[in-house]
Amino acid sequence: MGCGASVATETQEKRVETAVLIQRWYRRYMARLEMRRRYTWNIFQSIEYAGEQDQLQLSSFFSFMLDNFTQLNLISQLLDPVVDPWLDRETCYNLIHVPESYIGPRLSFPLSVSDTNALLSAFKEQQTLHARYVLQLLYETKKLLKQMPNIVHLSTSYAKEITICGDLHGRLDDLLLIFYKNGLPSAETQYVFNGDFVDRGKKSIEVVILLFAYLLLYPDYMHLNRGNHEDHIMNLRYGFTKEVMLKYKTHGCEILQLFQDVFSLLPLATVIDGKILIVHGGISDQTDLDFLSSIERHKVPFLDSLSSIPPPSPSQHEQEWKQIVDILWSDPKTQDGCSPNTFRGGGCYFGPDVTQKLLLQHGLQLLIRSHECKQEGYELCHDGKVITIFSASNYYEEGSNRGAYVKLGRELVPRFYQYQVSRTTRKLTLTQRVRAAEGSALRALKEKLFAHRAELIAGFQQYDQNNTGCVSVSEWALVLEAVLRLDLPWRTLRPHLTRLARDGSVEYQSCFEDMGPGTPLPQVSPNLAETLFRYRTDIEIIFNIMDKDHSGLISIEEFRHTWRLFSAHLGVDIDDRAIDDLARSIDFNKDGSIDFTEFLEAFRVVHKLENKDQLPIGKMDGEK
Repeated sequence: MGCGASVATETQEKRVETAVLIQRWYRRYMARLEMRRRYTWNIFQSIEYAGEQDQLQLSSFFSFMLDNFTQLNLISQLLDPVVDPWLDRETCYNLIHVPESYIGPRLSFPLSVSDTNALLSAFKEQQTLHARYVLQLLYETKKLLKQMPNIVHLSTSYAKEITICGDLHGRLDDLLLIFYKNGLPSAETQYVFNGDFVDRGKKSIEVVILLFAYLLLYPDYMHLNRGNHEDHIMNLRYGFTKEVMLKYKTHGCEILQLFQDVFSLLPLATVIDGKILIVHGGISDQTDLDFLSSIERHKVPFLDSLSSIPPPSPSQHEQEWKQIVDILWSDPKTQDGCSPNTFRGGGCYFGPDVTQKLLLQHGLQLLIRSHECKQEGYELCHDGKVITIFSASNYYEEGSNRGAYVKLGRELVPRFYQYQVSRTTRKLTLTQRVRAAEGSALRALKEKLFAHRAELIAGFQQYDQNNTGCVSVSEWALVLEAVLRLDLPWRTLRPHLTRLARDGSVEYQSCFEDMGPGTPLPQVSPNLAETLFRYRTDIEIIFNIMDKDHSGLISIEEFRHTWRLFSAHLGVDIDDRAIDDLARSIDFNKDGSIDFTEFLEAFRVVHKLENKDQLPIGKMDGEK
């Protein structure tokens, strides 16, 4: 009996020890997984904000051209779009023929529930609304928005609840899921959509058409705030312009011009019951709601709304510019005070004291804003007085974040609802989802390294006086941060980005080994090539503005002028002869025109080696 009891005790102790070991291993494993998830998130967010800094630099370039080269016809071409007299005719859309073969929705105005239902069904079936109806819908939306104030005041006494949604960024599936879970817009289900309806996603047109359609159907129950992406230049960089031109090849230019008009007329803020302020970005220590109410919002041009450096003497126009920039671009911070938002390049960082001051000044109790992707779809800060709500799930990568919306009843207590649209990750484990997102983030980061290759190598060589090709890990990290300014954990990321020598130093050339250009042009000098890699997106935006008919072609002379101005603004020392040689080399058929789509493809970073354990998540389907 005694011997049997002893054996049983030992067996039990071994089981306990094994269980403890498994628990420790699991905790360490989950901690490592969480670390990977966090740095993946940091990479995505840092690169996103760096892109916004580039966008603001592009705006600065436009200002530079206005100040220094106003005599050039090119400048007026870039900054003063010619208004098509055809568009001035109120019923120009009636001149567009809708063929019998068109099977999509045929809208009648004023819109009815049957029209919005038809749009929902059509977009679910991947149908495209005919240009004639898009133009008419935009005209009707423009007329309605002209009558609306800068700050819309709502009351819960007329509604059981009001639902506030954040950034959608062209994610139609997220919008449809919100409507499915929460209900379609109606007198009983009122909505405030807080800006950034378009860009990045592939269904921006469908998203914004649905929002405008419900605004026309229920102007008292559907409300839209402007975001920083409801802007012509942002649309050129982040995809909305390209999407419109692909889907509407015949009337795309007219549609884009009307979208630009409509976006400039969107209200800037919403106030619920005089207690809840809703703006897209945030506030600053100079935000004045009374002053904001008096601005002629449609007269503040996109060029000024994207510039992060205020003019020296604050005129009336410049004060208006500052107020709008702050509410569209600002982010909250944990420390008191208000400082320039250097990470994005525009707006402010505002602290809890700034929030408290504005709330007290206007008798408010809560600020709801969007503008920042959050892993859970929402976040509270400033002692619960600031809520960030973000409604585009999978924003950076499949499985990267949830979307959310917030509901307010008459008691004004926020209730949060989360969701995640997913068609590819149901069969993936948590580890596989993290690995997939991590792989995507690291590829984007490597492209950033490649675009700054010359600067990085020059920085490494300052520490590598003997030309060994190696620097210490700390020196490697210092150079990366000094050049890229992404505020990332470079030491943690080092194994994914570069190779170590036997002595533990970093072989810095290995940072660039698995990347190369798309279709390199032999005539391009290394200095010019790297500049083209780095500013590829900016150059594409400028070319797209110049390409009025969106043919994809510009003249050689336009190319030369643009590139000389851009290189002068950047302070890049590019010889005029190199630019001329480049222009001639890419006039492939010698007709005096440049196909810049083909040209830019030569300056796209290509990954030679893909991560072998990267999961082919695009081939899986299912829903979580």
